Amino acid sequence: MEKSRRSFLKIAGISALGIGAKPVFNAFASSEEHVEKAEPATSQGKNSRTAKHWGMVIDTRKINSEDDLYPIISACHKIHNVPELENVRHEIKWIWGTKYKNAFPGKENKYLNDRIKDLPFLVLCNHCEEPSCVQACPTKATFKREDGIVLMDFHRCIGCRFCMAACPYGSRSFNFRDPRPFIEETDPGFPTRMKGVVEKCNFCAERLAVGKEPACVEVSNGIIAFGDLGDPESGVRKLLASNYSIRRKQGLGTGPSVYYIV
Repeated sequence: MEKSRRSFLKIAGISALGIGAKPVFNAFASSEEHVEKAEPATSQGKNSRTAKHWGMVIDTRKINSEDDLYPIISACHKIHNVPELENVRHEIKWIWGTKYKNAFPGKENKYLNDRIKDLPFLVLCNHCEEPSCVQACPTKATFKREDGIVLMDFHRCIGCRFCMAACPYGSRSFNFRDPRPFIEETDPGFPTRMKGVVEKCNFCAERLAVGKEPACVEVSNGIIAFGDLGDPESGVRKLLASNYSIRRKQGLGTGPSVYYIV
C-alpha cells in the first residue's frame, strides 16, 4: 500500500515538471483489465440476480422523519462494516440523510413546500451511466460493470482521492485512519478496509450475486425500490412511468441511476 502510494507520488511529481498527465495514468494501467461484463452473476451461482441496468427509486412520500431512515442506514453500514467515528471530518458514509437543498441545490426555491424543505432525503452513490470517478481513477480501482454498478477494488486503491474530487455528489469517503477498531461487530461476509482507502455504496453487489435484494431495500418498508431500469416491465420502470421523479444534478450529464419520487 505505502509502496504504491510512494510510486504514484514520484510519478506525479515528474508529471508536474512538464512531462504531462498521460504517463501518470499509463504507469498504473494494468495489463489485466477488470472484467466489467455482467460478471455480477455468472461466477456466483444460479441464484444470482442479473439486470441490464440496475437502478433505484426512492419514494420520498413515504418518508416522514429521520426515524424512517435510521434502519435503512444502519442495515447498510452494519453489513458493510462501516465504522462509527466521532470525528465528523473522518466520517465514513455509504448512505445517509440530508436536506433537500443539499441533495438538489439547483432545484431549490424560496416557495418550496415546507414538507419537502424539511424532509431528510436519502443520498448515496448514484452509480452513474457516465461516472466521472471512473475516468479520474489512475489505477482502475473504481470501475463500472456492464449492468451499471460502479464498484471499488480496495486492493487497487492508492488513496490519491482523484475519484472523490471528480464525484459531484460527495458520495465517497476516505479512511483517514484504520477503521477496524471502530467497527462494533464485524460482518465476516464483507471485507474490512484499511487506512488510506476510499469506499462507497456498491448497490449491495455481493447480495445480488446470491439472489438477495440490497440491504437498504429489504428494510425500507417500501421507501426504496430496486430493479432493472433496462426492463420496461420491471417494478422500477413502472414506478417511474406512473410518478414524477427527479435525479440529483441531472444537468452534469453523469446519468444518475438513483431516482426520487417527490
